[in-house]
Amino acid sequence: MINKIPESTPLKRVLDTIAWLCLAVSGVCMVILVSSFGWLVYGRYVLNDTPTWVEQVALLMVVTITFLGAAVGVHQRTHLNVDLFSVLLPPRGKIALSVLIDLLMGFFGGLMTWQAYGLVMFAWTKSIPLLGIPDGLRYIPMMLSGALILIFSLCRIPAAFHGQHQFASVVKEPS
Repeated sequence: MINKIPESTPLKRVLDTIAWLCLAVSGVCMVILVSSFGWLVYGRYVLNDTPTWVEQVALLMVVTITFLGAAVGVHQRTHLNVDLFSVLLPPRGKIALSVLIDLLMGFFGGLMTWQAYGLVMFAWTKSIPLLGIPDGLRYIPMMLSGALILIFSLCRIPAAFHGQHQFASVVKEPS
């Protein structure tokens, strides 16, 4: 069982709302993705006129779904983790490891934001073929995801000091 923050603080409500918005945007992108492929099949086999823009729109939607979903996964702690070492640590060790992991995740999110910003600036003057919109739009979901990973990770650190760390609790089997 993963320990979650039980109390509803204003910060947690804001972060939960941001995560919900990310999921909503991902859901809308999924509907657009499926609809555009439906139009592709209809255009190709019924109208005999294949819409060429579908592939580029699909790439934008998949990138958006993937990166926003990853940020929500960090917030909801549904990302992959291994509890092998944490179960062997004393309570203070678990807190220290939890804080270290959140700091590393925050560092990764910050680095991802910074590098994605460079990609946005580099690609902004080019346009996406067949769509005519700036190519830098492809990297905005990555930049946003990195910023959200940074925020979600760093905002979790204070909870670790209150015993609400991210590791599974060890349940002893009855003898």
